[in-house]
Amino acid sequence: MSPLPSYGYGREHKGPRYGSLIHGQDLKDVTITGHNGTINGQGQSWWIKFRKKVLNHTRGPLVQLMRSSNITISSITLRDSPFWTLHIYDCKNVTISETTILAPIAGAPNTDGIDPDSCEDVVIKNCYISVGDDGIAIKSGWDQYGIAYGRPSTNITIHNVTIRSMVSAGVSIGSEMSGGVSNVLVENVHIWDSRRGVRIKTAPGRGAYVSNIVYRNITLEHIRVGIVIKTNYNEHPDEGFDPKAVPIIENISYTSIHGHGVRVPVRIQGSAEIPVKNVTFHDMSVGLVDRKHHVFQCSFVQGQVIGYVFPVPCKNLDLYNERQELVKQSTLQNISDIDYSF
Repeated sequence: MSPLPSYGYGREHKGPRYGSLIHGQDLKDVTITGHNGTINGQGQSWWIKFRKKVLNHTRGPLVQLMRSSNITISSITLRDSPFWTLHIYDCKNVTISETTILAPIAGAPNTDGIDPDSCEDVVIKNCYISVGDDGIAIKSGWDQYGIAYGRPSTNITIHNVTIRSMVSAGVSIGSEMSGGVSNVLVENVHIWDSRRGVRIKTAPGRGAYVSNIVYRNITLEHIRVGIVIKTNYNEHPDEGFDPKAVPIIENISYTSIHGHGVRVPVRIQGSAEIPVKNVTFHDMSVGLVDRKHHVFQCSFVQGQVIGYVFPVPCKNLDLYNERQELVKQSTLQNISDIDYSF
């Protein structure tokens, strides 16, 4: 099995992988405390070479820990990584707190902030992230390689975090999720000046599941698309993936979602192959940039709306009052109201 696609290195998996600045594996009881210091990855030269397509190898993360346990990272600034900034792979019992992660918001490709990848029992709290790709991206391997390795990401808590990502999403799950992702709590998170707020992305070939995901107390400020579930994110490491390996997306809840300056608050794009099941919206009020379009978009979605939700939810969802009594049951779960023109 090639290790690179299982790590989810994206378009650059071909060729040798250039090492990270700080790399550790098979470690126990790891503490990285920066005492408010900074590690600078000096990524500018790497970004330029990547855009010119003159690299013969992949760019390395700034900090990468693999197959390790009992990790604490705190009070440090990580900036200008050549690639992903903080990559924790196949690790257990990880706490990342009081950490600032910075990269230019444009022209710094793939500079994710924090990537928990096939990890268990992770807490990310009290952090500030402003980068050129996803702020936090939960992963668990890519297509057939992730399925074969079979290490899920589970029991992950993200809270009290501020994120900006003008070219991608504040918090993402996937698209490399072929080991499975479950039991994730994202709460008290402020996402601003970003292309997307919170996103789940997957595709045929990934297999596995995204299940039991809770978003609570999320603030969206000047966001192009607030909530996204996308099931046709068709990037693959090679032609060896199985298109019949379709993921399961289920038990996703959004509670206390508020904000302003959002162009499309919800876009949940299930499909006949990959329907999105048991999605719940409760207590949502998002101020819109443009009310002339269909702004709550769904296809192949089954779930419910409880109490007051603004803007008006799509017709795919059942409606309940605050006492959780059924008001109207949908018979239109499979209709599509997805519009990428705005």
